[in-house]
Amino acid sequence: MFPPINRTYSIPIFYRLSLLLLAAGLFFSSCRKKEDPHETVVFKPKPIAPQDTINYPNALITALNRQDKWVDSVFKTLTPDERITQLMMIEVFSNQGPQHEKDVLLLVKQYKVGGLIFFQGGPIRQASMTNRLQAASKVPLLIGMDAENGVGMRMDSAMQYPLPMLLGAINNDSLIYRMGAEMAHEFRRLGMHLNFAPVVDVNNNPNNPIISYRAFGENKEDVSSKSLAQMLGMQDNGIIATAKHFPGHGDTDVDSHYDLPVIPYGRERLDSLELHPFRHLIQSGVGGMMVGHIHMPKLDSTANLPASLSKPIVTGLLREELRFAGLIFTDAMVMKGVTKYFAPGEAEVMALEAGNDVLERLVSVPKALAAIKAAIKSGRLSQKEIDRRCRKVLAAKHWVGLHQYQPIKIDSLYQDLHRPRANETLRRLAEGSLTLLQNNKSLLPLAHKKRRKIASLAVGATRTTTFQQRLQNQLPAKEFFLPRRTDKKTLARLRKELLKYDLLLISIYGPSIRPSNNLGFTPEERGLVNELVREKKSVVVLFDNAYTLSRFQNIHQAKALLVGYQQLPDVQAAAAKLVLGQLEPKGKLPVTVNQHFQYGDGL
Repeated sequence: MFPPINRTYSIPIFYRLSLLLLAAGLFFSSCRKKEDPHETVVFKPKPIAPQDTINYPNALITALNRQDKWVDSVFKTLTPDERITQLMMIEVFSNQGPQHEKDVLLLVKQYKVGGLIFFQGGPIRQASMTNRLQAASKVPLLIGMDAENGVGMRMDSAMQYPLPMLLGAINNDSLIYRMGAEMAHEFRRLGMHLNFAPVVDVNNNPNNPIISYRAFGENKEDVSSKSLAQMLGMQDNGIIATAKHFPGHGDTDVDSHYDLPVIPYGRERLDSLELHPFRHLIQSGVGGMMVGHIHMPKLDSTANLPASLSKPIVTGLLREELRFAGLIFTDAMVMKGVTKYFAPGEAEVMALEAGNDVLERLVSVPKALAAIKAAIKSGRLSQKEIDRRCRKVLAAKHWVGLHQYQPIKIDSLYQDLHRPRANETLRRLAEGSLTLLQNNKSLLPLAHKKRRKIASLAVGATRTTTFQQRLQNQLPAKEFFLPRRTDKKTLARLRKELLKYDLLLISIYGPSIRPSNNLGFTPEERGLVNELVREKKSVVVLFDNAYTLSRFQNIHQAKALLVGYQQLPDVQAAAAKLVLGQLEPKGKLPVTVNQHFQYGDGL
């Protein structure tokens, strides 16, 4: 159903070879017994080649590790303090007013921080603010964003691409490469250089509160191939990608923003599952790696120590054993996974001791600088190591073009962030992801029958949705709505009315455009949906996290069941086309939900 991809998006030969290798691995692995992700596998590591035999996988990694005239010239102008602060990236918001910008400007001018991480705001405001901050900085600032599904994840008036779970359902990785390329265009247009993506965690815990839909799925090969596609799409187009959250945040039920998750597994399990995608991206030349705030006692038994502050994990495993030669970033140093157990200043010293190159989102730049200087004076840290990492950060700035810095052009910025090609990419991603889990007696596609009464119930909505609107043009149906916190009297009246219809189209929406983990419906609201599915011929379409299928105990009794993963308008439009027979289902479930819906399911 998809037209050929535009030739300007032809996939590089390196990427095509990588996909062939992955396909071969998937073929041979399919001949073996299906792997149990919780089964302990005996792993025999391969001998590690001597350090001097390392071959860097691409131009970016080579650039970060070689001498450069611009890097040398800038480095010579920096004081010892400024070499330290080049290793710091601070958070910035373009929607928090003049005082916030004044505070950021102080850190840029007085402390000479090396970079910024933008969060909420708008394109015009962010671009204007970036120009002012760059003009005030002694060294051009390395600017990043935590934009796993594009800049629209963080700012208004910008494209929002699908999150990884939806992408995990797609059987065409070249579309994900194309999305990465579009994201890179938007980053460059906004004067940004580094994306804290892709997420390469293998999410094999349905109760994970923080990764979940942010992962490509539960299969390590899928995660490897799809994260590779996104990474190459960005780096082939001049944006540094950052794989996260090393060494794997997928099997936890604790959110590291609020506490320190504990991963109890040892190397045998990690080598057989969690580390697989990280190894693959390292071998393929990913430029950045973010280390998570997760405690792994089998790798470092120090009490309450997150991986981000662990030398055996950051230096021993990541740098020395896996031979990662790119930039190593901490996860945000403001998160409770660190601050609950380690004070500001001491935490940053420990992060540098562990082997990180860049400290992200510090609690206090002055406290961190003072503590790091004291650690150098006492011998805990060496100025030589600080200098090496500073040169590496400067080399990254050279690679992204900051040696030829130009202010962002504000004219036509909004139009450039909404190119027709980007909209076409989003449409193709939406259509390629739809996963048809059930279609009893070939109920879909639906055809209009004169004497059949159809009701369209939007669960979690208060007004006509895109899905309902697109259907209404060709399949007349009476529209109903089941908002959250509906009172019992209204529920009873709605139940009585809906049971009169011959066919129910039940579309389910989470509380926001981002997927959720539990949908937020009351037991009574879920009970009505379960009853309708049991009692009536029904087509159910879920526009949210696939794991939330388990919130409805009878949903497997639906005559037809379609998963859209998110309520993006393009996804809803694609679902309507599929219901009407204008689109064929191509997606496969990227995770196991329960005994009824397993990884790989999809008609």
